Amino acid sequence: MKIRKEKNFVSFFDEKTGNYLRTGIIEDGRDTGVDPFAASFPELLDIGIMGHCIHGQSGLCIKAGIECYQGGLHKKNDNMTLADFEDIAKQCEGRTYQFALGGCGDPDQHEHFREILEICKMTGIVPNFTSSGYGITEEIAKLCSQYCGAVAISWYRSEYTLRAIKMLADAGVKTNIHYVLNKYTVDEAVERLVSHRFPDGINALVFLLHKPVGLGKAENMITRDNMRFKELITLVNSEDTGYKIGFDSCTVPALINNRGSIDLDSLDTCEGARWSAYISSDLKMMPCSFDNEDMRWAVDLKTHTIEEAWMSSEFEDFRSRLKMSCPECADRNFCMGGCPVRPEIVLCDKKCNTLEMFY
Repeated sequence: MKIRKEKNFVSFFDEKTGNYLRTGIIEDGRDTGVDPFAASFPELLDIGIMGHCIHGQSGLCIKAGIECYQGGLHKKNDNMTLADFEDIAKQCEGRTYQFALGGCGDPDQHEHFREILEICKMTGIVPNFTSSGYGITEEIAKLCSQYCGAVAISWYRSEYTLRAIKMLADAGVKTNIHYVLNKYTVDEAVERLVSHRFPDGINALVFLLHKPVGLGKAENMITRDNMRFKELITLVNSEDTGYKIGFDSCTVPALINNRGSIDLDSLDTCEGARWSAYISSDLKMMPCSFDNEDMRWAVDLKTHTIEEAWMSSEFEDFRSRLKMSCPECADRNFCMGGCPVRPEIVLCDKKCNTLEMFY
């Protein structure tokens, strides 16, 4: 169990189970029950170790009905060097709980994948990652079992998807499915939940909103009036689906507005610049990986430390948008207006939704 004491709260992370606990703001030795807004250093870093996708030219994601938000068909950047990754890890030692390995391509195909996992172990940081599963081998599955907290396989509707899930599960890896929801895939999600047709052995099923970033087309987004999406939320909320279900924080406004019996205290909204950040393969640090095109809030780690980036005016500007959005809404503390990067994905039709006023 790792414990991190901040100025006015304490957080706990069990690296073996992945369980995380954070107190409310502590005043006079007592927990007030009020959630702290942000940490003084990122508790989780999404690290883009991949600069290009070796499957990009074959278009695996497009064939699977998924439009890569990293623009994997076109990027040909270098992967993150081992020296750069080690420098990041050393800056985070004793301060950051987890690394989510990612970037433009499958992290398990990085030329120094084993060494990257070993560096995580050496610095006491738990690595997790998401992969298409296409290149997963028994050797890689064994490495994941030895070093990783969890691995997510993107739902690419292919034989290699099922093969990777089974290989990881058989190796004892906590294996999740990441399922991207767009206006074409939501029907399948509902049908598979109803008929219990997701693979055996998975730890959890996590739904992610399609974003108009990279290859993602705006016309394929889930919209506020999508009835099948509302049906999916109702299904998850009202029935025992047989799976542990999660949603990305981008979905929180939709969950709030279709809450049913959902305990709003169980939701955690955008963590960008509050608890987490993204670092690209060329060492640009930004609050969220979905800012990888415009880089409105990017800070160059070639000239700044991670702590300096976290405390920068760019990150504070991002945080201010979450602090200031939708001041009249009774639910603002639960979603803080949603996504500052792509406000068009915020599935909220309340008149007090003011996040777009910043654009």
